[in-house]
Amino acid sequence: MAKRYWLVKSEPFKYSWDDLVRDQEEVWDGVRNHRAKNNLKAMQVGDQAFFYHSREGLEVVGICEVSVADILDPTDETGKWAAVKFKPVRKFDTPVTLKQIKAEPSLAEMELVKLSRLSVAEVRPNEWDKVIAMSEAG
Repeated sequence: MAKRYWLVKSEPFKYSWDDLVRDQEEVWDGVRNHRAKNNLKAMQVGDQAFFYHSREGLEVVGICEVSVADILDPTDETGKWAAVKFKPVRKFDTPVTLKQIKAEPSLAEMELVKLSRLSVAEVRPNEWDKVIAMSEAG
């Protein structure tokens, strides 16, 4: 199966990129939205995700990778919600802000833009490549 790309959001005062780097691997849990849950369930080991700081910063700060897929959310007593584990891959030298993403016409259909409240979003390969190019151009 081909590698897929994602975007995961975290409020940096709760769990930041630096926390993931410190921990080296972390369970991505606590998601209580059905579309986000379906995205988590679709993830495979080796898929990569943009790590996005929400509320503070509003920017893509790095890339993480799925290290363990398709696990039950340990914070869910009902057993209905999904989780995965992520490990850090690399931090962007220059974060890509939501403002920059919204200003880029080729990213107008990105789930981050269209479904702004979604905490786990799919990223199309062309969107992935564009955001990486933007981080390298900064």
